[in-house]
Amino acid sequence: MSDDRYKAMLMEYPERIPVSFGILPAAWIKHRENLDAIVKRYPGIFGDPSKVRDYDAIGSPTYVAGDHVDTWGCVWSNVKSGMEAIVTQHPIPTREAVRAVTIPEKDDNCPHGFMYLRLGDLRGFEEIMIDFAEEPPELQMLIDKVLEYNLRQVYNRINRAPGPRQLMWFGDDLGMQDSLPMSPEKWRKYLKPCFAALYKPVKDAGHYVHMHTDGHILEIIPDLVDCGVDIVNAQVGANGMENLREVCKDRVCLNLDLDRQMFPFWTPAEIDAHVKQAVDVFHDPRGGFWLNIEVGDDVPLENVEALCHAAETYR
Repeated sequence: MSDDRYKAMLMEYPERIPVSFGILPAAWIKHRENLDAIVKRYPGIFGDPSKVRDYDAIGSPTYVAGDHVDTWGCVWSNVKSGMEAIVTQHPIPTREAVRAVTIPEKDDNCPHGFMYLRLGDLRGFEEIMIDFAEEPPELQMLIDKVLEYNLRQVYNRINRAPGPRQLMWFGDDLGMQDSLPMSPEKWRKYLKPCFAALYKPVKDAGHYVHMHTDGHILEIIPDLVDCGVDIVNAQVGANGMENLREVCKDRVCLNLDLDRQMFPFWTPAEIDAHVKQAVDVFHDPRGGFWLNIEVGDDVPLENVEALCHAAETYR
């Protein structure tokens, strides 16, 4: 991790605001050399401009069109290569089935959606929401099994760490568009103990925790800090700039996910204004702030250029 990222996380006066710029495989597949030409103009964000790219490369199996089965038996269906799949078949459709679940032997290294989302992947969203509402004993049984599996993954990561003071990345979308999927109190009862247990060995080993979590999460950001999160990657569109500033400032480093839902629709001037506003609201010379940008194939190239230019200008 670059010095500026560490310095920003630790409030040690980074030279620049760190910028993470993710381009989905579908965008590379669609735009190819035209997108690459933009990327090469911004080596401060993307690195070596001489890098040779495979525009058709897809790293994650679930980003390939077709059906995929994960280690827990969830079936992921994908209709378009280059974009993420969704779970369409849930292997634990009933509460009775929870009692027979065995923890997988195969490791998966805590992919995105490893705790809360996995509960819904296993049971189905409606079923797991009813479980959280009615609180049958099978809910805690399932949580305990998923937690036990994830703890094994966390210790595997710690044992593979190449050195001290590593930043370990975790992702689990805890919010919906404008609210949590359950009350904060219920989240604290059932899910906060899971994240506290998972992140404690990371912190005890001297490492740092970066947590990506889409959706509205304002009410539980202090709880995530309690659990050991050093950097929270939160969406500005679902939470609001001023709200995030109030909750995060001087408490946790914010990796601000700029409003990618609007990138396909804004003009370049509106994109520039959005990035500038984010920097104006959150910048602190001590640090505590990163910029996170993600684009898919629905973002016009002129808007990709605008995002790159604004990030380079205001960072």
